[in-house]
Amino acid sequence: MRYLILGASEARDEAGRPLPLGGQRLRALLAALALHTHSRAPASPETLIDEVWGNAEPATMPENAPAALQALVGRLRRALGKDAVESLPGGYRLRVDPQRDEIDLIRFEHLAVEGERALDAGDPERASAVLREGLALWRRPALAALPHRAPVAARAVALRHTALQRRLAADLALGRATRVLPELRELAPEHPLDEPLQTLYLRALHESGRTAEALAAYESVRRGIAARLGADPGPELRALHTELLAAGTPGTAATSPASRPAAPASGPAAPASGAAAGTGAAPVDAEGTRAMPSRHQGEYASPGAAEHQRADAVARTPLGNLRARLTSFVGREPDIAAIGADLGASRLVTLIGPGGSGKTRLAEQIAATAACAEAAPYPDGTWLVELAPLDHPAAVPGAVLSALGRRVTALSTAATEGTRPLGGEGDATALLVEHLEQRRLLLVLDNCEHVVHAAATLAETLLAHCPGLTVLATSRERLGVPGERVRPVEPLPPASAHRLFADRAAAARPGFRTSEDPEAVAEICRRLDGLPLAIELAAARLRSLTPRQIADRLDDRFRLLTSGSRTVLPRQQTLRAVVDWSWDLLDERERTVVRRLSVFAGGCTLSAAEHVCADGAPEDAEGPAAPDARPEHGRLHPDDVLDLLSALVDKSILVADQPPALSGTGVRYRMLETIHDYARERAAEHPDDREAAEERHTAQILRFSSAAEPRLRSAEQLSWLPRVEADLDNIRAALHRSLRNGDRRAVVSLVRGTGWFWWLRNYRDEGAHWVEAALSMLPAGRDERDEDGEVLFRELQLLHYFLLAEHHTQEFLTDPRHKAVAEEVVATFREPGPVAARFPGMLWPFTGYLIEGNKGVAALMEVSVANCRRHSEPWDLAVALLFRAHVQMDLPGGVPATKDDLPEISALAESTGDRWLLSQMCGLRAEVALQEGRYDDARAECEVALRHAQQLGALTEMPLLLARIADIWFRRGDTEQADQLAQRAIEDAERLGIKDALTIAVFVRAVAATEADDIERARKLHTKACKHASIGTPPAMFEVMMCVLDARITACEGAELLPEAIRKIRTAIRTGLEVGIPENLIGQALLTAGYILHLDGRHTLAVQFADAAQRLRGDLPASVPELRLDGTIRAYSGIGAEGAGADGRPPLTRAAAVERLDELCDRPTAD
Repeated sequence: MRYLILGASEARDEAGRPLPLGGQRLRALLAALALHTHSRAPASPETLIDEVWGNAEPATMPENAPAALQALVGRLRRALGKDAVESLPGGYRLRVDPQRDEIDLIRFEHLAVEGERALDAGDPERASAVLREGLALWRRPALAALPHRAPVAARAVALRHTALQRRLAADLALGRATRVLPELRELAPEHPLDEPLQTLYLRALHESGRTAEALAAYESVRRGIAARLGADPGPELRALHTELLAAGTPGTAATSPASRPAAPASGPAAPASGAAAGTGAAPVDAEGTRAMPSRHQGEYASPGAAEHQRADAVARTPLGNLRARLTSFVGREPDIAAIGADLGASRLVTLIGPGGSGKTRLAEQIAATAACAEAAPYPDGTWLVELAPLDHPAAVPGAVLSALGRRVTALSTAATEGTRPLGGEGDATALLVEHLEQRRLLLVLDNCEHVVHAAATLAETLLAHCPGLTVLATSRERLGVPGERVRPVEPLPPASAHRLFADRAAAARPGFRTSEDPEAVAEICRRLDGLPLAIELAAARLRSLTPRQIADRLDDRFRLLTSGSRTVLPRQQTLRAVVDWSWDLLDERERTVVRRLSVFAGGCTLSAAEHVCADGAPEDAEGPAAPDARPEHGRLHPDDVLDLLSALVDKSILVADQPPALSGTGVRYRMLETIHDYARERAAEHPDDREAAEERHTAQILRFSSAAEPRLRSAEQLSWLPRVEADLDNIRAALHRSLRNGDRRAVVSLVRGTGWFWWLRNYRDEGAHWVEAALSMLPAGRDERDEDGEVLFRELQLLHYFLLAEHHTQEFLTDPRHKAVAEEVVATFREPGPVAARFPGMLWPFTGYLIEGNKGVAALMEVSVANCRRHSEPWDLAVALLFRAHVQMDLPGGVPATKDDLPEISALAESTGDRWLLSQMCGLRAEVALQEGRYDDARAECEVALRHAQQLGALTEMPLLLARIADIWFRRGDTEQADQLAQRAIEDAERLGIKDALTIAVFVRAVAATEADDIERARKLHTKACKHASIGTPPAMFEVMMCVLDARITACEGAELLPEAIRKIRTAIRTGLEVGIPENLIGQALLTAGYILHLDGRHTLAVQFADAAQRLRGDLPASVPELRLDGTIRAYSGIGAEGAGADGRPPLTRAAAVERLDELCDRPTAD
């Protein structure tokens, strides 16, 4: 057994299953008893009363508190087991095994002690793991069940705070400063006088490369302590302050390895003698003036010093010219590990990705990690070469020489100015080979894209002649060198993007927390594609805007995101400049393709791109390019498109994906949202070309929709549903455009082609919106210019009615205007013909519900099925039969009629291979099996139906099937399992907005609560079900079932309510007879009436009603709860299974039953 009190009190068995605890008092008692297990003595009744009831108001304090406590202990024993609570002299005690840490608070205390010991013993890794395990036990405020928890919880809260500090200290000892910094940023302001915590915060800042921020934070802490306590910080904080000051002094080594300056040069490139050895100072000229250092910190260090330092075997500062970073590095942990493995397997690794994706920062982090590694994979250093400032490819070798310290700057004189290679006036590449051929180092070539050919040539030459050289390149396209390993730098995943925004936001606006508006922050990170540079630019805007204001302005992102660092290159200061840089590297044909691709939304296939991007597109969307003549110069042929797409993928303008759900359908091409917005702006500069591309896009989507629609109702649907899902944004774009252009034909075609998809994948509200838009473009009635206009209009009305079926309220169903429309629809489709035998025309019988209710629909279904037999395809006929069967099941005689149809429905469903049809067919079989009492068969059929629905992604079917399985468990007598499954169905239905499924699942929980004699909960659930039923479209029989349950609950709520319960059950039976519900449900209503009469003391009459219920069921067996109810009625009456008719009284008919109830309502006397 486990007892959880670090939050809401819970008890769990050995399998981890929660045990049912009742109300708050019971949970408070468990918490109080668990607390007292620390003591060997039992908890006295007085103590427990005080802790469970606290200082309760007199109205809520029990009159006899000891007796109330004793009753509460009894309830707890029933919930946990009779031996769980011991009665001892002097009080009660919770029985626990002291060796098993059964109480989470005690488990936490033991882990906290173990973690502290590990940390003190110098094992921070174990300390971190153990303390994390302990802290994870906390769920909510400790002892939340106790009414006055603060005094008793104070010790636990203090211990948690200490454990958290020790865990943070362990993580810092493991070098995880950047990971713990966000936590410490939140904790430090909450505990301004907690000096150990403040020390951890300052150290985390310092070790994350934020020493200046740490110094500022120390000053803030010092002022706070002085203001509140009139004292100075303690010795530990002051010592850390001294360390921070030393780290910030020029020439002093910093604690963080990444921030240490490079080693001094030696050999030919060494600085003049005035430069102190062992420092990162700049070289000194002949007059003793210190020269200005370049952007590469330690640029004057020479790799040649490595051999000397290895020989001496002394500790050294890492060789190279990597700069100390001014900002933290966030995320990318899997990338760092993967690229590290790449560098171990290949001597050339290229990081590719779009502008702003963080390639440079990632390469620097990897280089810094390698430089500080104990194994020293690159003993001659890690060296960064920045190629972005270069204007000409020929300058690449010279830039590498400069970065390696193989050039020195001559002092400017009147006669000379410039640079001189150290080895003389030889070829720069030859000098590099000479210098590197005996060295082992990592060379980072950053931003190769604009000099890619020169960078590739140099990399290939150096790698061929210098076996100890490894090159890590960053570029927007690969170098194309043999042996190159390409590693795409993907946008940050949501969690890392969120962390980056939080980190940079805190720097832009101190005190900012993403919890102020997490939805806006998530939207910003998503819409900026997780691009680090764009996220940093957005975070900088927090100086003047809120997160929501930033998110709302991202439609104009290029105007918004312009607040970059003044010290970076101009192309990194604004989002537009970043994308401009990529655009300038494209040739004119590539730019044309990018502009034309901007008409797509959500990506495209190769075939679609060929149709839209080429000037002479092929005729067939699914076939090969037509062999027409190549267009004139400057125009694009379909055969050109693939190569241009590949080039754009290589240049990180396009992303080539093959999602698992679309395997076998080829690669899809897409742009990041930022690049897509930029491409649309560029396309607007060529309006004629954009208009032509939009026309081709609409035509392509029309062809796609037409090809997809029949396949969505066939065995091919599993492969076509993901394809339509992937192109849904393109369908939306084509619909928007066609509506804007007044293209009625395109709008109607797209709506008809996508209607079934909208229904199946639960885009029903959106689909209804598009259908309304299409209807607005059509005349409401016959159009003299279009003889099919009326039929088309009515088809779309039907589709609209179908998509919004679950939104139809009683007001809608009883509105005379809607009834008039229904009569017009029936008049249009009642005549036989193919239009009424295909989707959506075949839906017309359902409008009969607005005219005559269920009976009206049943009559029209017969007409529809007959028409479908003559004019429809197998799928449409199967659906018509299926719909008729569902209607039949809600009417008298439904089970035998449906059983007659099942073989044909099954054969048709299996012949089409449509999983939705198969799922519906299994659901129908389950319903028949349920009514016949074959519960195992019913559950098996429902589970098969559920698998089909899951395969399809038909999410709307799943809650209803779960509710049906819950009902099966209820009917076989397992109310607990029924309640649990119904709750799952409720959660799914609420998440998906499936109102009818929600209503039915709540109803199942209500009947289960009634059967469990939890009448208070049953009433609440029944009220909730009624509320949901009022905004959905449950069948008429369901409304009768609700009334029957209402009557039973009313009868159980008190003897004084029995007359009202009799009136309610009379109304339910009368309504059921009027609307025509199945016999077994009328029988259930009569049995409930018998139970109510039994409670009212009318035992003989109660048995007569039970007998009438049995006769109505006929061959259909009673459920387990019905058998229990029947047994209760007969047990109290003394009349056995032979029935009330054994004494010569005539059997009670349905009409007679209503008459007897009428008499009782008029003259309520005992029989």
